[in-house]
Amino acid sequence: MLPFKSLIVLDKSAETAVFLQLAGQIRQLISDGVLSTGQKLPGTRQLAELLRLHRKTVIAAYDELLAEGWLEARAGSGTFVAGHLPVVLPKPIEKAADQQKNQGEPGFSFVPRSHLARPLLLMNDGLRLDDGFPDIRIAPMDELARAYRSYFRWGNPQQHFGYGDPKGNRLLREELSVFLNETRALRTTPDNILVVRGSIMGIHLASTLLLEPGQTAVVGETNWSGANMNFLQTGADLLTVPVDGHGLDVEALAERCRHRAVRLVYVTPHHHYPTTVTMPPDRRLRLLQLSQQYGFVILEDDYDYEFHYLRRPILPLASADPHNMVIYVGSLSKSVAPAFRIGYVVAPETVIDELARLRRIIDRQGDTMLEFAVGQLFRNGDLRRHLKKAHLTYEARCQHFCSLLKEELPDVVQFAKPEGGLAVWARFDRQIDLNQLAGKARREGLTFADGLAHNPPGQWLNSTRLGFASSTETELEQSVAVLRKLTRG
Repeated sequence: MLPFKSLIVLDKSAETAVFLQLAGQIRQLISDGVLSTGQKLPGTRQLAELLRLHRKTVIAAYDELLAEGWLEARAGSGTFVAGHLPVVLPKPIEKAADQQKNQGEPGFSFVPRSHLARPLLLMNDGLRLDDGFPDIRIAPMDELARAYRSYFRWGNPQQHFGYGDPKGNRLLREELSVFLNETRALRTTPDNILVVRGSIMGIHLASTLLLEPGQTAVVGETNWSGANMNFLQTGADLLTVPVDGHGLDVEALAERCRHRAVRLVYVTPHHHYPTTVTMPPDRRLRLLQLSQQYGFVILEDDYDYEFHYLRRPILPLASADPHNMVIYVGSLSKSVAPAFRIGYVVAPETVIDELARLRRIIDRQGDTMLEFAVGQLFRNGDLRRHLKKAHLTYEARCQHFCSLLKEELPDVVQFAKPEGGLAVWARFDRQIDLNQLAGKARREGLTFADGLAHNPPGQWLNSTRLGFASSTETELEQSVAVLRKLTRG
C-alpha cells in the first residue's frame, strides 16, 4: 500500500474544509499517476486511522471524488480509481508539502511583459503621504449601506439578480448624465455613458478599440504608468512630448504630428499626472484644433475634477469639442473611495455601443448592486453633499500641508501649491536620495512613494507625489515631522 500518511498533508487550521483538502490531494495523486487507473483505495476506516481523521471526513472526501468521476465504488469490493481515466505514467512520489513548493512555477512557458511591471499602490496603516487617495473615513458609508439594502426590497428580484446591461445600471447612467451635464457642461444622455470598474478599465477598453499595433499614442514625458501600460499592451508605439508648468506642450505635439501620424493623445488636463499642473484654456483650444487638423483622438482622463481650490475649475476638453474627437473618462474612486470601482466613459453613442461589446468579453457587466446604490446616492443628494464636504476638507488640508512644507522643509522640498487635486508634486533636494529616504521613513512609520516610477527613461527627477487628502491635519503634521527629522540628521 502507498504511504498515504506521508503523501497527504492536511492543515486543519486552513479555511478550506479538511474533506476538500483530502479530496484535492487524492485527485492530484491520480493526476500525477501515483494512484493508477483501477487501483483500490484504502477503506474509509483504515484511511481515517492513518490520517487521524474522523471517518465521516474520509467518507465525505470519497463521496466528492465519486460524484466528480475520479473514483468508482464496486459493491462488496471497495473504492477504486475510476477505470475510464487515461493511464498516467507515475512521477516520482512527492510529499504534499513539496508539491506546494512547486505551485509558484508553471509547467509551460510564457513571455512576461516588462511594461506590466508597475508598483502596486496600497492603502497602508500608519502615517502616509500617498499618491493622492481620498480619506475613506469621511466617505458616506452609512448612506451607501442604506442604498444597498433598498436594492433587495425594490422591484423584481429575477431582474435585479440576473444579467444586466453591459453599459451599466440605467439609474446610475441617468444620474451621471445629469451630474456631468450640470457640473462639466457636457451634453450627454444615458446612452453616451458606459459605466466601468474604475477609469483604468475605460482606458483599457478605449485603447483596445482605437489602437492597432504600430500606431502611435502620445503621452506626456511624465505620465501615469497605468495609461502607458494599456497603450503598450495594444502593440502601439508610445511617443512622449514635454510637460511644463502648464501641462502637455501642445506645440511640441504639433511638431510631432507634422512628421508622424498620431492616432491617440492621452491627457490629464485638469491636474496633469503626476505633476498636478492645470492646462490653461489657450492650450486646450489649440489641442482641440490639432485633433481636428491631424485626426487624432483625444483620450481625456479627468480623474479628480471635483477638487479645485484656487478658482472655478476649467471645463473639460470634452465640453468644448465640436467635432466629437474627445473620449472622456472619469472615476468615483478618487471622489469617494478606491473600493468604489466605478468609473465612466463618455463618448458618441456608436463608440459606447462598441466599447460595451468589448467590455462583454472581459467583464459581462459591472457590479449592478453597487451601481444601483451609487445611483441612489446621486438621486437623493447624498453623494453631492459628500463631494461638497470632501472639497472643503481637502482644500483645508492642502493649505495646511503646503504651509507645513514651506515652514518645516524649505531647503528640502520645492513645490508649487496645486490648484486642486489630492497631492503635491514635490521635488527633493538633489543631495537627498529619495529612494533611501522613503525606506528610512517606512521604518519610522511613514509611507510615501520613492518617485522612481515617475522618472522618464534616462532622467532622474528626484520627485514624487505627496498625497495630503487621506490624512488629518494632525497626521500631516506628524508626517512632516518625520521628514524633517530624517532630512536634518
